[in-house]
Amino acid sequence: AEEATEKLLDWLERHEHSLTVRLVKGAYWDFQVAQAQSQGWPVPVYEDKAETDHAFERLTEKLLGSYPLVSTAIASHNIRSVAHAMAVAESLGLAKDQLEFQLLYGMGDAIGAAITKLGYPLRIYAPVGDLIPGMAYLVRRILENTANESFLRQDALKERSPDELLAFPIGKERPGAAPAAQDEHHGYRPEPFADWSQTSERHRMQYALAAVRERLGKRYGLLTAASARASDAGKWAASRNPSRPDEVIGEVAQATPADAGAAVMAAQAAQPAWAALPVAERTACLRRAADALRKRHHELASWEVLEVGKTWREADADVVEAIEYLEYYSFQMERLARGRPLLQVPGERNLYRYEPKGVVAVISPWNFPAAILTGMASAALVAGNAVILKPSEQSNVIAHHVASALREAGVPPGILQCLPGNGETVGAALVDHPGVHAILFTGSKAVGKTIIERASRVAAGQRHFKHVVAELGGKNALIVDDDADLDAAITGILHSAFSYGGQKCSALSRLIVHERVYEPLMKRLIEAVDRLKVGDPAQPDTDFGPLIEADAQSRLREALAYAKTAGRVAYAYPDARLPKEGWFVGPAIVTDISPQDRLAQAELFGPLLCVFQVQSFEAGIALANGTDFALTGGVYTRSPKHIDVAARTFDAGNLYVNRPITGAIVGRQPFGGRRLSGLGTKAGGPDYLLQLLTPKTISINTARHGTPLE
Repeated sequence: AEEATEKLLDWLERHEHSLTVRLVKGAYWDFQVAQAQSQGWPVPVYEDKAETDHAFERLTEKLLGSYPLVSTAIASHNIRSVAHAMAVAESLGLAKDQLEFQLLYGMGDAIGAAITKLGYPLRIYAPVGDLIPGMAYLVRRILENTANESFLRQDALKERSPDELLAFPIGKERPGAAPAAQDEHHGYRPEPFADWSQTSERHRMQYALAAVRERLGKRYGLLTAASARASDAGKWAASRNPSRPDEVIGEVAQATPADAGAAVMAAQAAQPAWAALPVAERTACLRRAADALRKRHHELASWEVLEVGKTWREADADVVEAIEYLEYYSFQMERLARGRPLLQVPGERNLYRYEPKGVVAVISPWNFPAAILTGMASAALVAGNAVILKPSEQSNVIAHHVASALREAGVPPGILQCLPGNGETVGAALVDHPGVHAILFTGSKAVGKTIIERASRVAAGQRHFKHVVAELGGKNALIVDDDADLDAAITGILHSAFSYGGQKCSALSRLIVHERVYEPLMKRLIEAVDRLKVGDPAQPDTDFGPLIEADAQSRLREALAYAKTAGRVAYAYPDARLPKEGWFVGPAIVTDISPQDRLAQAELFGPLLCVFQVQSFEAGIALANGTDFALTGGVYTRSPKHIDVAARTFDAGNLYVNRPITGAIVGRQPFGGRRLSGLGTKAGGPDYLLQLLTPKTISINTARHGTPLE
């Protein structure tokens, strides 16, 4: 606040303008603290009430001392703050009408009477407008003014003496920081998101985008056990900017089934030595990789903007998640390396250890090109496995940069290989190879089903069953109850349905609204969606960019045309507002369709939202559960009973209450679905590494022979 005040005064002086400045203490302290902590940002407000009061007095002196450049209005119910402003004005020789006080209607009436009796101007203000928002505002102010540290409360209840209340604000004693709680997550800290409100952050991103554009069109070879080289077949594929299809991001060598076979053999040869390393050495590699990604944060985010059409915010979040996976799985592996306690009795020693599975094929998607690829690969690597990456064809350049960072951090070439190529050839060859022990896949239900079926076959000479981790799609629902906070619900719907153009497996595609709030919510939702900006994600004010490819664009256009016959299109983004080039499709809202219609049942990656009206919360739950999928879901409600009902009966791998249903964070919301949305594993959770390890029990008779193992 003090920095902002100095800038304002400087601007007014240079431009010879005057202004009235209203000085008020923050009304959203809890929210600002919680938001900063959840984003990993520094807390922007004072965390001690006395420090806030002291800052208020410093700014009072600064503003009153700047008269007539500034006319000051003091908005406070704190008698100390009011009296201080009067004293400063008197010391500066200001007339009483050169200072104004402001109080909320119905609060601090005695203070107001005293102010006017002393001859100072007093402005009484009150909220005007709709009843419900106005009531919410008044309730918030009542809570604020009855809080434990509120002047009004302490005065009215005689909790502190007048001398204490009017004393100079002095902060509390600040003893040495208390040690962090020794819980199971002590030692792991989330990565902060970029704060785009900071000018310096925006400049770094703009510089990174410009630098990356200078490197477009480069060729990227295969990352094999031997080197980075072109495919023996000499085939290359161009990766294109979905916002500008004529712009080639890079040309990537395409692997063949023969390359896949050679990679598996090399991985088999290298894996035992990697597994034999102390866990601390493997985690050190991953943490060095995390540091490398931090240093290249804006660069990697820029590659995502250009190669897969993510906005600044979405690209930043993906890089943050990639870094968190490296750190989180390192932390979790160090815990698992200590083994698990078993029952011990005299005369024997029982041990429980974990061993890596062997060679792991990682088949990753394009919509989280750094995060999911890094998450699956890092889990397998830190557990002691060798990894062969088969990235999505649409995000091969990003995959190359991430894989290179892991290698540069110390992961041996034979332990991490990257084979871009066609999923039906290279991907299938890895799935079928008898030397592969586990397959990690994130993608569509159809491809996941095929992988599970093919992996279940035991080839001649194969001495193990392949383990599959499949994270698949969803047809995700969000219920808006009749008592929901519609302000919060609208924000959550916009983020859940339309961030990254609905191209997330967790994205909202079915909105279920209680009939009592259906009409007002729909009116506001349509107006809010119409304000979204669809455009080039390289521009910071873009809300969402293009679809990933021309086929996706055609599929969404066909779905919207079909919606006009199956139901009613309540809103469609005007084509005239879309960019002329690129694979863009605007947001659409469809109503009056059957819950069994294919639009309400089949996964459709894109910004098309189906809305349903229900008569009760229970009916909403039943409708939400009425698909083959169970990935994410959410409810907006003020009813504790309905929250409990949803927790028990809403069938979803991740259930979100009064918040968006996308944006799971590593270690905070372990992510994964069930039914046909996946096999129940949770990426970014405490159990995920167990998918890449095989437990082994060792029992030793110690009665006569001692204990050679620890």
